[in-house]
Amino acid sequence: MEKSVIEINRLTKIYSSDSRRRVEAVKGISFSVKQGEIFGLLGPNGAGKTTTIGMLTTRVRVTSGDGHIAGVSIKDEVAVKKLIAVVPQQNNLDRSLTARENLVFHAKYFGVPKREREQKADELLEMMGLGQRQNDYVRAFSGGMAQRLMIARALMHAPEILFLDEATTGLDPQSRRLLWDKVRELNAGGQTIFLTTHYMDEADELCHCIAIMDHGKVLVMDTPTNLKKMVPGGNRIELELGEASDGLVEALKELDISGEVSRHDEADKVILSIQGDQSLIAGIMRVIQAESADIFGVRLHQVTLEDLFIHLTGRRLRE
Repeated sequence: MEKSVIEINRLTKIYSSDSRRRVEAVKGISFSVKQGEIFGLLGPNGAGKTTTIGMLTTRVRVTSGDGHIAGVSIKDEVAVKKLIAVVPQQNNLDRSLTARENLVFHAKYFGVPKREREQKADELLEMMGLGQRQNDYVRAFSGGMAQRLMIARALMHAPEILFLDEATTGLDPQSRRLLWDKVRELNAGGQTIFLTTHYMDEADELCHCIAIMDHGKVLVMDTPTNLKKMVPGGNRIELELGEASDGLVEALKELDISGEVSRHDEADKVILSIQGDQSLIAGIMRVIQAESADIFGVRLHQVTLEDLFIHLTGRRLRE
């Protein structure tokens, strides 16, 4: 049985400025994160995601309930801070220091012995592709380089959990992909990673498990593959035909499909929508050829996490 490194039990946060104004930002949520996985927490603005992260990283005081990091209550702020590391969206590196000095000073703050911190700085700089830039001041670093250095700095005290809070926001596509590779490499080495992101493709690519929050509650939690199965209609294949006889439609329905074949007639073409994935395309093409139908195009619409998010919340993640 896989060990859980984060356990949350009925975690609640209530903000109250006076007796009349009471906002329950997080409403008694419970979930766990397995050791060695990449876990994603998604939610629109106001969902309670940021408050939840704040409580787990000791920046926000818990109203009721509890959470544990590697068996330590998140209410024990000093002990928890030694077990976690947070990489924020905004660059908070010391611009007056070199890349290597940023790492070494961080480790010294956490009490890492001198020989160990010197060796670890070398290892992490190389791992993050920054070995050749270790003596450069970070004010000259690009956004992608700064993010990689912040991850390296966060790992200097060997945290149980690495929190990546919107870590790729604002990066160009190439830098994002490079950071993804580094995250996968860290995880392959056994690092547990807790990820928040506004990029649904990022969550789909990286996360083993995803929880979606809205209005202070966790709506669903599962693997990306299982979550996408919740979207009504599922994957679809759309055929653009010159015409579609009843015989063609009936023949298509005899394929191994899980839903109906829907038809939409336009001025000079017919659109058939079939529930299913790319495994059906070969059979569909054989039916069309047997029926001597003219086909102008085939489009495959695969369900995404964005589709699921809209299905659950009625809005896109960035709205």
